[in-house]
Amino acid sequence: MCSLPVPREPLRRVAVTGGTHGNEMSGVYLARHWLQAPAELQRLSFSTVPVLANPAATAACRRYVDDDLNRTFTSSFLNSRPTPDDPYEVTRARELNQLLGPKASGQAFDFVLDLHNTTANMGTCLIAKSSHEVFAMHLCHHLQLQYPELSCQVFLYQQSGEESYNLDSLAKNGLALELDPQPQGVTLVATVLDFIELFNQGTAFPAFEMEAYRPVGVVDFPRTDAGNLAGTVHTQLQDRDFQPLQPGDLLYEGESTVYPVFINEAAYYEKGIAFVRTEKFTFPVPAMPVLSPARAHPSSQPGLDPCRCPAVLKNHPPTHAPLPRLGPSIRNSWGALS
Repeated sequence: MCSLPVPREPLRRVAVTGGTHGNEMSGVYLARHWLQAPAELQRLSFSTVPVLANPAATAACRRYVDDDLNRTFTSSFLNSRPTPDDPYEVTRARELNQLLGPKASGQAFDFVLDLHNTTANMGTCLIAKSSHEVFAMHLCHHLQLQYPELSCQVFLYQQSGEESYNLDSLAKNGLALELDPQPQGVTLVATVLDFIELFNQGTAFPAFEMEAYRPVGVVDFPRTDAGNLAGTVHTQLQDRDFQPLQPGDLLYEGESTVYPVFINEAAYYEKGIAFVRTEKFTFPVPAMPVLSPARAHPSSQPGLDPCRCPAVLKNHPPTHAPLPRLGPSIRNSWGALS
Protein backbone atom coordinates (compact mmCIF):
# COMPACT_ATOMS: atom_id res chain seq x y z
CA MET A 1 0.00 0.00 0.00
CA CYS A 2 1.32 3.45 -0.90
CA SER A 3 1.52 5.65 2.19
CA LEU A 4 4.21 8.30 1.81
CA PRO A 5 3.16 11.94 1.28
CA VAL A 6 2.71 12.92 -2.36
CA PRO A 7 3.78 16.30 -3.77
CA ARG A 8 1.24 19.04 -3.11
CA GLU A 9 3.26 21.79 -4.78
CA PRO A 10 4.62 21.95 -8.33
CA LEU A 11 7.97 20.27 -8.87
CA ARG A 12 10.40 23.05 -9.73
CA ARG A 13 13.89 21.53 -9.70
CA VAL A 14 14.60 18.39 -11.71
CA ALA A 15 17.87 16.65 -12.62
CA VAL A 16 18.62 14.06 -15.29
CA THR A 17 21.76 12.08 -14.46
CA GLY A 18 23.83 9.77 -16.62
CA GLY A 19 27.15 8.01 -16.15
CA THR A 20 26.51 6.89 -12.58
CA HIS A 21 28.30 3.84 -13.91
CA GLY A 22 30.99 5.08 -16.25
CA ASN A 23 30.63 2.35 -18.89
CA GLU A 24 26.86 2.61 -19.38
CA MET A 25 27.02 4.68 -22.49
CA SER A 26 23.42 5.69 -23.20
CA GLY A 27 23.28 7.86 -20.09
CA VAL A 28 26.85 9.08 -20.58
CA TYR A 29 26.24 10.34 -24.11
CA LEU A 30 22.86 11.81 -23.27
CA ALA A 31 24.27 13.68 -20.27
CA ARG A 32 27.11 15.03 -22.38
CA HIS A 33 24.69 16.08 -25.10
CA TRP A 34 22.35 17.86 -22.69
CA LEU A 35 25.23 19.61 -20.95
CA GLN A 36 25.82 21.25 -24.34
CA ALA A 37 22.11 21.65 -25.20
CA PRO A 38 20.26 21.98 -21.85
CA ALA A 39 17.31 23.80 -23.44
CA GLU A 40 16.01 20.43 -24.71
CA LEU A 41 15.28 19.44 -21.11
CA GLN A 42 13.40 22.56 -20.05
CA ARG A 43 9.63 22.76 -19.59
CA LEU A 44 7.31 25.69 -18.89
CA SER A 45 6.86 25.14 -15.15
CA PHE A 46 10.24 23.78 -14.03
CA SER A 47 13.94 23.75 -14.85
CA THR A 48 16.04 20.64 -15.48
CA VAL A 49 19.76 20.24 -14.86
CA PRO A 50 21.78 17.53 -16.68
CA VAL A 51 24.48 15.88 -14.57
CA LEU A 52 27.36 13.61 -15.54
CA ALA A 53 27.38 11.65 -12.30
CA ASN A 54 30.74 9.84 -12.33
CA PRO A 55 33.20 11.84 -14.48
CA ALA A 56 36.32 9.87 -13.54
CA ALA A 57 34.78 6.46 -14.27
CA THR A 58 33.29 7.85 -17.48
CA ALA A 59 36.68 9.12 -18.63
CA ALA A 60 38.11 5.65 -18.03
CA CYS A 61 35.02 3.89 -19.47
CA ARG A 62 34.80 1.78 -16.33
CA ARG A 63 31.83 0.98 -14.12
CA TYR A 64 33.56 2.70 -11.22
CA VAL A 65 37.01 3.78 -10.04
CA ASP A 66 37.08 2.49 -6.46
CA ASP A 67 33.55 1.54 -5.40
CA ASP A 68 30.10 1.30 -6.93
CA LEU A 69 28.77 4.88 -6.86
CA ASN A 70 25.19 3.61 -6.85
CA ARG A 71 25.80 1.99 -3.47
CA THR A 72 27.22 5.02 -1.68
CA PHE A 73 24.22 7.31 -1.11
CA THR A 74 23.62 6.15 2.45
CA SER A 75 23.94 8.21 5.61
CA SER A 76 27.02 6.27 6.71
CA PHE A 77 28.90 7.51 3.61
CA LEU A 78 27.28 10.90 3.13
CA ASN A 79 27.60 12.05 6.75
CA SER A 80 30.98 10.57 7.68
CA ARG A 81 33.99 12.83 8.10
CA PRO A 82 35.99 13.08 4.84
CA THR A 83 39.53 11.72 4.82
CA PRO A 84 42.27 11.75 2.16
CA ASP A 85 41.92 7.97 1.86
CA ASP A 86 38.22 7.98 0.97
CA PRO A 87 37.35 6.08 -2.22
CA TYR A 88 36.70 8.35 -5.19
CA GLU A 89 33.02 7.40 -5.41
CA VAL A 90 32.41 8.20 -1.71
CA THR A 91 33.82 11.68 -2.27
CA ARG A 92 31.74 12.04 -5.43
CA ALA A 93 28.59 10.91 -3.60
CA ARG A 94 29.08 13.68 -1.05
CA GLU A 95 29.50 16.20 -3.88
CA LEU A 96 26.33 15.02 -5.57
CA ASN A 97 24.53 15.17 -2.23
CA GLN A 98 25.64 18.79 -1.95
CA LEU A 99 24.42 19.48 -5.49
CA LEU A 100 21.13 17.54 -5.53
CA GLY A 101 20.31 17.17 -1.83
CA PRO A 102 20.94 17.17 0.98
CA LYS A 103 19.23 13.81 1.08
CA ALA A 104 15.96 13.70 3.05
CA SER A 105 15.90 17.50 3.39
CA GLY A 106 13.50 20.18 2.23
CA GLN A 107 16.29 21.67 0.12
CA ALA A 108 16.72 18.54 -2.01
CA PHE A 109 15.81 18.49 -5.69
CA ASP A 110 12.18 17.67 -6.37
CA PHE A 111 12.97 14.86 -8.81
CA VAL A 112 15.99 12.97 -10.17
CA LEU A 113 15.87 10.69 -13.21
CA ASP A 114 18.92 8.41 -13.36
CA LEU A 115 19.80 6.68 -16.66
CA HIS A 116 21.38 3.22 -16.80
CA ASN A 117 22.07 0.27 -19.13
CA THR A 118 22.06 -3.46 -18.55
CA THR A 119 23.43 -6.46 -20.41
CA ALA A 120 20.43 -8.50 -19.23
CA ASN A 121 17.25 -8.85 -21.27
CA MET A 122 15.26 -6.50 -19.03
CA GLY A 123 13.52 -4.47 -21.71
CA THR A 124 12.73 -0.98 -20.49
CA CYS A 125 12.80 -1.46 -16.73
CA LEU A 126 11.54 1.23 -14.34
CA ILE A 127 13.34 1.08 -11.01
CA ALA A 128 12.00 2.76 -7.88
CA LYS A 129 12.61 2.34 -4.18
CA SER A 130 9.25 0.93 -3.07
CA SER A 131 5.51 0.90 -3.58
CA HIS A 132 5.29 3.81 -1.13
CA GLU A 133 6.66 6.18 -3.77
CA VAL A 134 3.29 7.48 -5.00
CA PHE A 135 4.63 9.99 -7.54
CA ALA A 136 7.06 7.45 -9.01
CA MET A 137 4.30 4.83 -9.27
CA HIS A 138 2.07 7.24 -11.19
CA LEU A 139 4.99 8.08 -13.46
CA CYS A 140 5.62 4.37 -14.12
CA HIS A 141 1.94 3.85 -14.89
CA HIS A 142 2.01 6.83 -17.29
CA LEU A 143 5.02 5.39 -19.13
CA GLN A 144 3.30 2.00 -19.40
CA LEU A 145 0.23 3.65 -20.92
CA GLN A 146 2.28 5.77 -23.30
CA TYR A 147 4.45 2.87 -24.50
CA PRO A 148 2.35 -0.32 -24.56
CA GLU A 149 4.79 -1.81 -27.07
CA LEU A 150 7.56 -1.76 -24.45
CA SER A 151 7.61 -4.06 -21.46
CA CYS A 152 8.14 -1.22 -18.92
CA GLN A 153 8.27 -3.63 -15.98
CA VAL A 154 8.51 -2.03 -12.53
CA PHE A 155 11.27 -3.27 -10.20
CA LEU A 156 11.16 -2.08 -6.55
CA TYR A 157 14.64 -2.57 -5.13
CA GLN A 158 14.35 -1.45 -1.51
CA GLN A 159 13.80 -4.25 0.98
CA SER A 160 12.06 -3.81 4.31
CA GLY A 161 14.17 -1.88 6.81
CA GLU A 162 16.85 -1.12 4.23
CA GLU A 163 18.09 2.44 3.69
CA SER A 164 17.90 3.68 0.11
CA TYR A 165 21.31 3.81 -1.52
CA ASN A 166 20.81 4.82 -5.17
CA LEU A 167 21.61 8.21 -6.66
CA ASP A 168 17.98 9.17 -7.26
CA SER A 169 17.30 8.75 -3.52
CA LEU A 170 19.00 12.12 -3.00
CA ALA A 171 15.87 13.85 -4.32
CA LYS A 172 12.38 14.05 -2.85
CA ASN A 173 11.17 11.88 -5.74
CA GLY A 174 13.12 9.77 -8.18
CA LEU A 175 13.24 7.00 -10.74
CA ALA A 176 15.89 5.05 -12.63
CA LEU A 177 15.51 3.95 -16.23
CA GLU A 178 17.29 0.67 -16.95
CA LEU A 179 17.64 0.32 -20.71
CA ASP A 180 18.61 -2.86 -22.50
CA PRO A 181 20.08 -2.69 -26.04
CA GLN A 182 17.48 -0.41 -27.64
CA PRO A 183 17.29 3.29 -28.53
CA GLN A 184 14.20 4.62 -26.72
CA GLY A 185 16.15 6.61 -24.10
CA VAL A 186 15.66 10.08 -25.59
CA THR A 187 11.90 9.62 -26.04
CA LEU A 188 11.43 8.16 -22.56
CA VAL A 189 13.25 11.04 -20.88
CA ALA A 190 11.08 13.53 -22.76
CA THR A 191 7.95 11.67 -21.65
CA VAL A 192 9.10 11.73 -18.01
CA LEU A 193 9.59 15.49 -18.19
CA ASP A 194 6.22 15.92 -19.92
CA PHE A 195 4.57 13.95 -17.09
CA ILE A 196 6.03 16.32 -14.50
CA GLU A 197 4.71 19.24 -16.55
CA LEU A 198 1.25 17.63 -16.66
CA PHE A 199 1.30 17.21 -12.87
CA ASN A 200 2.41 20.80 -12.34
CA GLN A 201 -0.38 22.06 -14.60
CA GLY A 202 -3.12 20.37 -12.59
CA THR A 203 -3.76 17.17 -14.55
CA ALA A 204 -5.79 14.60 -12.62
CA PHE A 205 -4.14 11.21 -12.07
CA PRO A 206 -6.70 8.77 -10.60
CA ALA A 207 -6.04 5.72 -8.44
CA PHE A 208 -5.10 2.43 -10.09
CA GLU A 209 -3.67 -1.04 -9.44
CA MET A 210 0.05 -1.53 -10.10
CA GLU A 211 1.89 -4.77 -10.82
CA ALA A 212 5.55 -4.81 -9.81
CA TYR A 213 8.47 -7.05 -8.86
CA ARG A 214 10.48 -6.97 -5.63
CA PRO A 215 13.64 -8.92 -4.72
CA VAL A 216 13.47 -11.92 -2.42
CA GLY A 217 17.04 -13.18 -2.84
CA VAL A 218 19.85 -13.88 -5.28
CA VAL A 219 21.37 -16.95 -6.92
CA ASP A 220 25.11 -17.15 -7.53
CA PHE A 221 26.98 -19.11 -10.18
CA PRO A 222 28.62 -22.41 -9.27
CA ARG A 223 32.14 -21.57 -8.14
CA THR A 224 35.42 -23.33 -7.44
CA ASP A 225 37.03 -23.33 -4.02
CA ALA A 226 39.07 -20.36 -5.24
CA GLY A 227 35.89 -18.43 -6.06
CA ASN A 228 36.17 -18.69 -9.83
CA LEU A 229 33.13 -19.40 -12.00
CA ALA A 230 32.50 -23.11 -12.49
CA GLY A 231 29.32 -22.84 -14.55
CA THR A 232 27.08 -20.46 -16.41
CA VAL A 233 23.40 -19.62 -16.82
CA HIS A 234 21.35 -22.38 -18.44
CA THR A 235 20.54 -21.65 -22.07
CA GLN A 236 16.82 -22.08 -21.37
CA LEU A 237 16.99 -19.45 -18.62
CA GLN A 238 19.12 -16.93 -20.48
CA ASP A 239 17.16 -13.84 -21.64
CA ARG A 240 14.01 -14.87 -19.74
CA ASP A 241 13.99 -11.95 -17.32
CA PHE A 242 10.61 -11.43 -15.59
CA GLN A 243 9.43 -14.90 -16.71
CA PRO A 244 8.25 -17.39 -14.04
CA LEU A 245 10.70 -19.98 -12.75
CA GLN A 246 9.01 -22.80 -10.84
CA PRO A 247 10.54 -25.31 -8.41
CA GLY A 248 12.08 -28.14 -10.42
CA ASP A 249 12.46 -26.05 -13.58
CA LEU A 250 16.04 -26.25 -14.91
CA LEU A 251 17.18 -27.85 -11.62
CA TYR A 252 15.91 -24.83 -9.66
CA GLU A 253 15.64 -25.90 -6.01
CA GLY A 254 13.52 -23.04 -4.63
CA GLU A 255 10.26 -23.60 -2.76
CA SER A 256 8.05 -21.16 -4.69
CA THR A 257 7.70 -19.58 -8.10
CA VAL A 258 10.04 -16.64 -8.65
CA TYR A 259 10.70 -14.23 -11.49
CA PRO A 260 14.45 -13.92 -12.24
CA VAL A 261 15.81 -10.54 -13.30
CA PHE A 262 19.28 -9.25 -14.16
CA ILE A 263 19.98 -12.73 -15.54
CA ASN A 264 23.68 -13.11 -16.39
CA GLU A 265 24.27 -9.39 -15.88
CA ALA A 266 27.97 -8.84 -16.60
CA ALA A 267 28.45 -6.26 -13.85
CA TYR A 268 27.13 -8.67 -11.22
CA TYR A 269 29.77 -11.36 -11.61
CA GLU A 270 31.86 -9.61 -8.97
CA LYS A 271 28.83 -9.34 -6.68
CA GLY A 272 28.19 -13.09 -6.70
CA ILE A 273 24.89 -12.80 -8.57
CA ALA A 274 23.85 -14.95 -11.52
CA PHE A 275 20.32 -13.55 -11.22
CA VAL A 276 18.06 -11.81 -8.73
CA ARG A 277 15.00 -13.73 -7.55
CA THR A 278 11.87 -11.56 -7.39
CA GLU A 279 8.22 -12.04 -6.56
CA LYS A 280 5.42 -10.44 -8.52
CA PHE A 281 2.73 -8.63 -6.58
CA THR A 282 -0.11 -6.16 -7.11
CA PHE A 283 -0.95 -3.18 -4.91
CA PRO A 284 -3.25 -0.14 -4.99
CA VAL A 285 -1.85 3.30 -5.77
CA PRO A 286 -3.97 6.25 -4.56
CA ALA A 287 -4.88 9.23 -6.72
CA MET A 288 -2.55 12.19 -6.69
CA PRO A 289 -3.79 15.63 -5.62
CA VAL A 290 -4.82 17.96 -8.43
CA LEU A 291 -2.76 21.14 -8.30
CA SER A 292 -3.72 24.58 -9.45
CA PRO A 293 -2.00 25.22 -12.81
CA ALA A 294 1.60 26.28 -12.14
CA ARG A 295 2.97 29.56 -13.37
CA ALA A 296 5.91 29.51 -15.77
CA HIS A 297 9.19 28.98 -13.98
CA PRO A 298 12.27 30.65 -15.52
CA SER A 299 15.08 28.19 -16.05
CA SER A 300 17.72 28.45 -13.36
CA GLN A 301 21.10 28.84 -15.05
CA PRO A 302 20.10 26.77 -18.10
CA GLY A 303 23.69 26.43 -19.26
CA LEU A 304 24.98 25.14 -15.92
CA ASP A 305 27.35 22.19 -16.07
CA PRO A 306 27.30 20.77 -12.51
CA CYS A 307 30.47 18.81 -13.17
CA ARG A 308 32.29 22.12 -13.70
CA CYS A 309 31.06 23.78 -10.51
CA PRO A 310 34.08 24.40 -8.20
CA ALA A 311 32.20 22.94 -5.24
CA VAL A 312 31.60 19.74 -7.17
CA LEU A 313 34.53 19.46 -9.55
CA LYS A 314 37.62 19.44 -7.30
CA ASN A 315 40.32 17.31 -8.92
CA HIS A 316 38.36 15.15 -11.32
CA PRO A 317 37.09 17.09 -14.35
CA PRO A 318 34.79 15.38 -16.83
CA THR A 319 35.95 14.33 -20.24
CA HIS A 320 33.69 15.41 -23.12
CA ALA A 321 34.22 13.16 -26.13
CA PRO A 322 32.76 13.98 -29.57
CA LEU A 323 29.04 13.26 -29.58
CA PRO A 324 27.43 10.66 -31.81
CA ARG A 325 24.13 11.42 -33.43
CA LEU A 326 21.32 10.87 -30.96
CA GLY A 327 18.53 8.41 -31.66
CA PRO A 328 18.90 4.90 -33.08
CA SER A 329 22.70 5.13 -33.12
CA ILE A 330 22.82 5.16 -29.30
CA ARG A 331 23.28 1.62 -28.10
CA ASN A 332 23.97 -0.22 -24.91
CA SER A 333 27.34 -0.83 -23.26
CA TRP A 334 28.37 -3.01 -20.35
CA GLY A 335 26.83 -2.23 -17.00
CA ALA A 336 23.75 -2.40 -14.80
CA LEU A 337 21.88 -0.35 -12.30
CA SER A 338 22.04 -1.89 -8.92
